[in-house]
Amino acid sequence: MMNTRTLISNGNPMEKIVGFSRAVRVGPFIAVGGTAPVDGDGKTVGVGNVRVQTRQCFEIIKTALENAGSGLHDIVRTRVILTDIDNWKEAIEARKEYCQEARPVDTIMAIERFVNPEWLVEIEVDAYVAD
Repeated sequence: MMNTRTLISNGNPMEKIVGFSRAVRVGPFIAVGGTAPVDGDGKTVGVGNVRVQTRQCFEIIKTALENAGSGLHDIVRTRVILTDIDNWKEAIEARKEYCQEARPVDTIMAIERFVNPEWLVEIEVDAYVAD
């Protein structure tokens, strides 16, 4: 059986310029790439507030998963990437609001900075759609 590859877009013009998708589904597997805390106009949401930014990331992820025929309940892995590891508790409190049911594995890490210095967090998730 061949697995179909489906590209999920959220309309970000950078997708075509850079060559990426918000999410990719291959068969039952869905990967959602690094998701930044931005609104529909590309403006940062919750400047200075990691909890608000984490929620925004998960709202974008939720929509991407739904567009891929899935949902938050199918998440099997999350990656929470922060610019300040001391913000981990606030980020995880927000993550918990979206992942309590699925209870996926999680990685929390810090990096020096993101492309946009207003971003305190980016989130990646992997999901698996069971039959």
